[in-house]
Amino acid sequence: MSDRPSRRAFAARPADSEQWIKSADAASRRGRTPGYTARLTIDITPEQRGRIKIAAFQRGVTVADMLRDLFAREFPEDEGDPS
Repeated sequence: MSDRPSRRAFAARPADSEQWIKSADAASRRGRTPGYTARLTIDITPEQRGRIKIAAFQRGVTVADMLRDLFAREFPEDEGDPS
């Protein structure tokens, strides 16, 4: 056997889900988002944060990826948009 700790799959159920929900978000996933990104900070309740993290976990995606998809659906790029 190896001395290296075993790696869990992304969607593996955390041993202590309450601690996982309350834990600080991990640093951004390097290399997962193409191009320039900007950080967006919003104030939400701890309960909302927990629900968002659970929804992302159940979908097998990161919170950041899930919210980027949500924003892309809700705020599609316009043809004439200068950004």
